[in-house]
Amino acid sequence: MPLSPASQLVRLSTLGACAFARVITPLRPGPLILRGGRAVASAADAADVKLRSFRKAMADAGVAAFVVPSGDAHLSEYTHPAYDRRAFLSGFTGSAGTAVVTADAALLWTDGRYFLQAEQELSPEWTLMRAGQPGVPSLESWLASNLPDASAVGIDASVHSVDEANTLRSALDAAQSGLRLEPLSPPNLVDSIWTGRPPPPLGKARLLPLSVAGASAEEKLAAAGEDLDKAKADALVLGSLDEVCWLLNVRGADVPHCPVLQAFALVHATHPTSATLFVERSKLDDEVSGALAAAGVAIAPYEEAEPAVRRLADEEGKTLLIDPKSVNYGLRLAAGGRAALATSPLILRKARKNAAELAGMLEAHLTDAAALAHFFAWLERVVVAEATPLTEVEIATKLASFRAAQPGFIDLSFPTIAGAGSNGAIIHYDCMVADAARVNTLDGSQMMLLDSGGQYATGTTDVTRTFHLGTPTDWQRECFTRVLKGNIGLDTLTFPEGTPGMAIDAFARQALWQAGLDYLHGTGHGVGAALNVHEGPHSISARWGNTCGLEEGMICSNEPGYYEAGAFGIRIENLLVARAAPTPNAFNGKAYLRFDQLTHVPIQASLLEPSLLTSAEVEWLDAYHARVWERVSPRVDADSEGARWLRRVTRPLAEQGVRGLPPSRTAAVAEAAAAL
Repeated sequence: MPLSPASQLVRLSTLGACAFARVITPLRPGPLILRGGRAVASAADAADVKLRSFRKAMADAGVAAFVVPSGDAHLSEYTHPAYDRRAFLSGFTGSAGTAVVTADAALLWTDGRYFLQAEQELSPEWTLMRAGQPGVPSLESWLASNLPDASAVGIDASVHSVDEANTLRSALDAAQSGLRLEPLSPPNLVDSIWTGRPPPPLGKARLLPLSVAGASAEEKLAAAGEDLDKAKADALVLGSLDEVCWLLNVRGADVPHCPVLQAFALVHATHPTSATLFVERSKLDDEVSGALAAAGVAIAPYEEAEPAVRRLADEEGKTLLIDPKSVNYGLRLAAGGRAALATSPLILRKARKNAAELAGMLEAHLTDAAALAHFFAWLERVVVAEATPLTEVEIATKLASFRAAQPGFIDLSFPTIAGAGSNGAIIHYDCMVADAARVNTLDGSQMMLLDSGGQYATGTTDVTRTFHLGTPTDWQRECFTRVLKGNIGLDTLTFPEGTPGMAIDAFARQALWQAGLDYLHGTGHGVGAALNVHEGPHSISARWGNTCGLEEGMICSNEPGYYEAGAFGIRIENLLVARAAPTPNAFNGKAYLRFDQLTHVPIQASLLEPSLLTSAEVEWLDAYHARVWERVSPRVDADSEGARWLRRVTRPLAEQGVRGLPPSRTAAVAEAAAAL
């Protein structure tokens, strides 16, 4: 699932009050609920009523504008429905965007992944601001230029990062017109008008086994203590849910599709290192509580996190290390002059997967591949052999049921993106929240983009395949092949360790650029190990903002694409792990890296334009499919339609009937020798 090119870690919060929900019976505790997007306005008049109520609340608070981001108090990419404030207010259900409301304007900034979706979902009261496009000002610039002098811009400090708040404050100050940033006291202004707001989450915590985590909580805390000593800080403030869960080897069920526990943490530079976990106590059973206590972790009420930070700073004079990108501005204000702003030392530790985490991720991907083999076999039979059209909702629901039948399945890793025909061009399309009239039906005559993933006991998956069950056009085949060439180009790369993703992004775009084509999202994002499907700090993107170097053990998606509005969309996504490359030299003492694939799902041969492929690319495809068969076939019943489908689509391209392939490199060498 692609990230915006604008940053290495966009907040993606695609879950919320269900516009559609279907229950199926998985092999896991409790039902699997297919969730759509956020709590949304049902009609334009409902949006207008909300805006009138919201503007009255703004006037009562004394602010001329209010900024509503996507995230929660943990700046999460995904949020629980109780925190889907931006979607509730605006009606836009995309997973990234920020709303601004003034007395006479309502604006929504979002990136290129969501332009089409926002056009469809926003009421006439709202103005879409296409972020990053020529002539479109940033949110900060617009506020600095369009508010009356001496106005206040209101925010809820708990849902903005330190960096976001500081950037906005600087822009207002630079206007030199008396504008000021005004952090408002609770409750959030949106909450004050949100009738029927869902209650906060109460999911139960669980322990992640050492065999999956690869390092104990005690070991991780000790390493964090060493980081604090180096930084000359007394405590580390943790707000990101995945950092808290990774550090303490716990997982939760507080955010749909993300196995995280809603909690803050403080790591104390004691010897041995200790920590305080701020969490609703009812979420912890005796086993979890005992394990945390044994690791030196004290438990405190969730709402005590900010007072605890203030007490450490004001009363005890402690220096608190705060990551300005991942800790909310409210905690920064609580720390006052005792805050030391620096990147969290846990981010890189979490991103560099150990051997146990990588083994668990591969296991999850092979399990996931078996589910997809059964799904694609079923889909072909129903749509092609039985000539039964299926809606996107039916397809997404059936795919979820195949995953749920696999051992170790816990949840989907994000809402399935199932876009048939024109909906494939909506980069983060969600059929579960789309208007019924916009949901397409697959009858075999159109392309379909399917981006999906699962959360398993040992790992997290994210895979995209584009397919056509009928006869694609020549143009569709050319576009598909150029996207695939980009995927292979990145996959086969060898590069120096420490190279930032922005330096290799062009390898995924080169074949598209040669035809004057491109895509408006990043090429790759990090993925957590049995954690969030998106994680930083690394990424692969055309934007120059993220200079984090790629290191051995990092996992990254490889997902170039191409999208034609109103027609079709193409994306091919594998997850890759960076490994040491056995190069014959090590110039200047540098180590080199290559990629290994975690994803094992066939790529459709009938969508290829053979004249665009090189011999090396054909060999790559044949070798990839041979590995898929070797590793996945033992996981599907040999007599099943899934096994028969897998055998058919993993044969060499020539055996699948692909005509016009370039000669193999061996044959080409032989022909050249014969000519001499």
